[in-house]
Amino acid sequence: MSDKFFKDTYALDTPQATHAHYQKWASSYDAEVGAHGYATPGRVAEALWSKLPEPQTPILDYGCGTGLSGVALRAAGFEVIDGIDPTPKMLERAEAKEVYRKLSTFEITDPNPLEKGVYKAVTAIGVIGTGAAPPEVFDMLMHALPKGGILGFSFNDHTLADASYTSRLNDWLDMGAARLLFREYGPHLPGMDLKSDVYIVEKA
Repeated sequence: MSDKFFKDTYALDTPQATHAHYQKWASSYDAEVGAHGYATPGRVAEALWSKLPEPQTPILDYGCGTGLSGVALRAAGFEVIDGIDPTPKMLERAEAKEVYRKLSTFEITDPNPLEKGVYKAVTAIGVIGTGAAPPEVFDMLMHALPKGGILGFSFNDHTLADASYTSRLNDWLDMGAARLLFREYGPHLPGMDLKSDVYIVEKA
């Protein structure tokens, strides 16, 4: 199986390039990440459930892609999951998995696609990082949460090596604007020897 899409991912540097890349990758995405043992969705979902074991609390799966994160959230115990992603072809794949209550799209250049305070819990699994969403998306998701709301997300090894991402998280924690409930370093794509940090953060 070709890893062409993987190789190109970490070089993407504009929203338009990112959008086009994921549109083209949609049809083979699940097979490619599955072949490398994509572990992060299950790890984030289980960590979130450990802090919020509420099956009926609606979860927003931001950057849901083909729905692998939604499948993981459902397996962890969540029953009301909404997905949002800027890539229509990815959303077609997500819809076919039948784990989402509703799916919607947004313009990848929209700096603020979410209404504030609608969801108590948001996930961004494999979303914020090099070759995907920029660091500002972390701020946007935190601002969209209500006080006491929870964000479950991950930073892979490429992203952990880029201080512009980790500094966003640390700014929130250092200012007391958020509390770190969970952090664990573990497998991301074992077949590529990549790992990720999984986080659960509560808005103060």
